[in-house]
Parts: sequence; C-alpha cells; structure tokens
Amino acid sequence: MKKRTLEYVVISDVHLGTVGCHALELLQYLNSIDPKVLILNGDFVDIWNFKKYYWPESHMIVLRTLLTMMANGTDIYYITGNHDEVLRKVSSLQLGPLFIRDKLILDVDGEKVWIFHGDIFDITMKHSKWIAKVGSHGYDLLILLNRAINNISVRMGRGKLSLSKKIKDSVKKAVRFIEDFEITAMDLAIDQGYDYVICGHIHQPKIRGYENEKGSVIYMNSGDWVENLTALEYDGKEWAMYKYKEEDYIAGERIEKLIRKNSVKDRVLIS
Repeated sequence: MKKRTLEYVVISDVHLGTVGCHALELLQYLNSIDPKVLILNGDFVDIWNFKKYYWPESHMIVLRTLLTMMANGTDIYYITGNHDEVLRKVSSLQLGPLFIRDKLILDVDGEKVWIFHGDIFDITMKHSKWIAKVGSHGYDLLILLNRAINNISVRMGRGKLSLSKKIKDSVKKAVRFIEDFEITAMDLAIDQGYDYVICGHIHQPKIRGYENEKGSVIYMNSGDWVENLTALEYDGKEWAMYKYKEEDYIAGERIEKLIRKNSVKDRVLIS
C-alpha cells in the first residue's frame, strides 16, 4: 500500500495498555501514512489503568512503529492528558524528534492553531479525581461486554454496535457536558485569538465552526482509538477527519499478518 503524504496528523485517546485499545487497527493506519508531524494529543498510553499482566505485542509494536516513523523523518509531539498526566513533570522534554508538551501552538499557513488534550475543562478531574478513575474502570468493563455482544451480533448478521456510545448519546447530562466542553474551548480560543482549536479527551470526533460576539473559530476533536477509530489530517490544503474502515485496506490480508511483517522491520531498525 502506497503511503499518503500529510503535513499534520492528530491522534488522541489511544489508551495503550487497556483492553479497549484498537492497536491493530491503529498500526494499519500508521503504516498507511507519512506525516511530517504526528501529534499524539493525550491519553496515548493509559498510565492510570496500566497493568503489568496486560501489554500485548501489538501495543509494543505501536511504540516501535513510532520509533520507525521518527527515524524516517517524522516529528512527534506527545501532548499530555489526564491518563498520562505523570508526563507533565517532564513537559518541556525533547529527545531528538520527540517532544513532550502540555499544549502546542502551530502556525499553519498563517492561521493559529491551539492544540491541547482538554481535561482542564473536566470538573471531576479538578475536584474528584478518584471518581474519574472509578468511571474509567467501569468504561473498560463496558468495552469488554461490548466486544462479547458484538461477537454474537456479527455471527447473527446484525453488525456491530457501541454500547458506550449509545449510553452517552441517550443520557442528557452526557450530551450537555460535551456541548459545554466544546463551547468552553471555542470561547477561550476566540478570546486568545486562535483560528483553530483542537482537543481530545471526550472521545467525540468533530469538526465544527463557531461564532460569538467576539469572533469565530473552527473547533476540531480527533476522537479516539477505542470506539471511533478517528484522526485529524492536514494535507497542506485543508483539515479533514479520517475514520478507519477495514475494507479500505488490502483485501484478504489479515491485520495480524501485516503486524508481524512490520515487527521484523522495526526490530531491524532498532537493533
């Protein structure tokens, strides 16, 4: 597969180290692109829920793939989130083409772009972090249940469904929280003179315009690689939302086969 050349790619909420992470699909995507800059916008590694007994080979190969991308000329910015907030202690660190930051400001063709994870808007993070952590564990259990149900649903020919997405979409408080999150981010971006604001955190991929009495801004959220499998891409002309579709990849080639192939390449580059 020929790689697509891109200026910027933004990925958030991968949650490596958890059962909900779609590492295999992410690897297919990473192996299909050649970005000048890759921005990991928070919660890339889920340090909150990290367990020694759960770190599949596919998760390790994601890290190797990032090393390969850096060796091939891609700059990677790791923006800290709430699940990897321990990295905020070293948020000015640079190791060659790897940068760790709490936020990132870009000038893209003369327009100011403000990028940050977004957990600063979450009241549970500010005042009751333990509630957020308990909720995170419950979310993991829901993902496991969802996978079991989907296995049965697919065999019955009814396709896949997302329990957590249906629950969030049906709970008025959750819908209101997402709307408040977006408006808060957009109002702040306008106040500070940004043309674009890019967030993660709420696992809701979106591109929308917004205007208030002070000005206008474009809000973008890169979504996640737990439910939506999405990323933001800038090809040098415009921003677009990418969504993973298994049928877009090589027909008949299993993801695991591609991973084993790339695993050998990565080990050669690292050794």
